[in-house]
Amino acid sequence: MSSSLPITGRPIRFALVGCGRISASHFEALRQHEARAQLVAVCDNRPEALVAAQNKTGAAGYASLDAMLATDGTGTDADIVTLATPSGLHPRQAMRVAAAGRHVLSEKPMATKWDEGMQMVRTCREAGVKLFVVKQNRLNPTMQLLKQAIEAGRFGHIFMCTVNVFWTRPQSYYDDAPWRGRWDLDGGAFLNQASHYVDMLDWLVGPVDNVHAYTATLARDIEAEDTGVMSLRLRKGGLASINVTMLTHGKNFEGSITILGERGTVRIGGVAVNQIQHWEFDEARPEDEAVKSASYSTPSVYGPGHPLYYDNVIGTLRGEQHAEVDGYSGLRSLEVVLAAYRSARDGVRVGLPLVF
Repeated sequence: MSSSLPITGRPIRFALVGCGRISASHFEALRQHEARAQLVAVCDNRPEALVAAQNKTGAAGYASLDAMLATDGTGTDADIVTLATPSGLHPRQAMRVAAAGRHVLSEKPMATKWDEGMQMVRTCREAGVKLFVVKQNRLNPTMQLLKQAIEAGRFGHIFMCTVNVFWTRPQSYYDDAPWRGRWDLDGGAFLNQASHYVDMLDWLVGPVDNVHAYTATLARDIEAEDTGVMSLRLRKGGLASINVTMLTHGKNFEGSITILGERGTVRIGGVAVNQIQHWEFDEARPEDEAVKSASYSTPSVYGPGHPLYYDNVIGTLRGEQHAEVDGYSGLRSLEVVLAAYRSARDGVRVGLPLVF
């Protein structure tokens, strides 16, 4: 299998490994891009999940990654493999995919351990394949407007940034998939549910200089945390905080970011940064008109970003775009979360970059 780029003259062939909760978002994203992308294979070691995915997509099914990768020259020979498996499995699976000459699309987080994340990036680079990491919230219209305002300097000096992720994950959520909440396969609320929001903060106002954090397991029977608070000093001088819990009563309550600067204040809230609730700067600009139509409703905390992210992946493999989030970008938010875990464990402030 050759990983040579660009891939033109035919649809990009995708395979997906891990047919669990998040796979539906990937299937729908690929369906929306069916003129340029084709799902040729699905893989899961749980027979019932594999059959359900085959019935839903019509793709060929495989019970193991190795079996799926051994399809050179067949109709199920994929150009790129999406990893929607437990997070701790991503590095080893990515390296097997890279060794087979396929490009890699990893769900968040890309790894649960720093050395494995680094090895994942290094192996893909040496194999000459692309490594994409899903951070779809960056592409949501609300986030794009905020990013543009920051890059235009509209805030002036940014003094403070606050991120809240107040969601609920009942015990049944963890019991349904025993890998959830385990240190080796998942991590806790910071690394799993809030990893998009850690990425969002670093992408918007980073890089992060140092971290001080507390974590707690207050109500769920899991190894990792269900609640955490993180204080951050930004390299550019401002301060930030990330407050996360999976224990809100009854339903997901809030996923928000507030930025306070010398010349502007913005709050984007809703259940998943889907509503621009406050947008104020010292001077109005024509692009502010877009704020009126940027908010949207969302049936889940995943938001509408997966189709937008796949558009970028397809465009990159076709030679038309550059990757929005590659392996190096994925490492940045992983580093912040692992710094928070080290801080919470040792009771110290942890500086970045991490030293092991």
